[in-house]
Amino acid sequence: MRTGNTMESTEDIGFGGLKLLQSEDGFRFGIDAVLLADFACRLHPEAKRIVDLGTGNGAAAFIMSHKNEGAYITGIDVQEKAVDLALRSRALNGLDDRMDFLLCDAARLPKVLPQLRGTADSVVSNPPYVERGAGLTNDGDSRFISRQETTAGMEEFISAAAFLLKDRGHFFLVHRPARLVDIFFFCRKYALEPKDIQFVRPRRDAKPNIVLVHCTKNGGKELVYSPDLYVYDEQGKYTPEIMKIYEKMY
Repeated sequence: MRTGNTMESTEDIGFGGLKLLQSEDGFRFGIDAVLLADFACRLHPEAKRIVDLGTGNGAAAFIMSHKNEGAYITGIDVQEKAVDLALRSRALNGLDDRMDFLLCDAARLPKVLPQLRGTADSVVSNPPYVERGAGLTNDGDSRFISRQETTAGMEEFISAAAFLLKDRGHFFLVHRPARLVDIFFFCRKYALEPKDIQFVRPRRDAKPNIVLVHCTKNGGKELVYSPDLYVYDEQGKYTPEIMKIYEKMY
């Protein structure tokens, strides 16, 4: 399907028959969003108001809408095209009464959306992984904006999450292990105490390439390490643990 000058596709992503509109030439969601949604809903299944910060086209938000049917979910992103796709996917899935998507830069969130202060039980985030100033730049490319920090860096995403959360609210982040020191530093700075951590490895003989972090706003100091997740087995197929997260039979 073509919308204006952009080719779009409608993908059946499973999870109760959810459909997701994606731009063929833009950033397309991957396993990170699936792992983040599962991590958040598994550790805090009773959340009633969830914010997906840096939602993109809403992949994690839609998966959470399936895994936590009692929650109202708000997705926030800086990219107008991504928010438009998410809003149209919301209508496509008949979720207008359970979800909303807002256009806002995480760096400006307290000024633009002050009414959201302290309203969220959970905030999840799959922010750009590449640190601002690293690598090649192309500020107008949606894939670049999704992968590399532009106006909002890690600190802005974490401070925005703290702004959104209720006291003792929960923050869930997916990122790269190489940024773990920065993650813990900024989380502590904004009173988001790390509580759970889980590393994800492509295979058993590979180094972790994804890390999942759970923090509690104004929580006590105690960090629990969950067993590592392995994505592929020796035959190159998804492991039973990953198949369970995708809610598929092995």
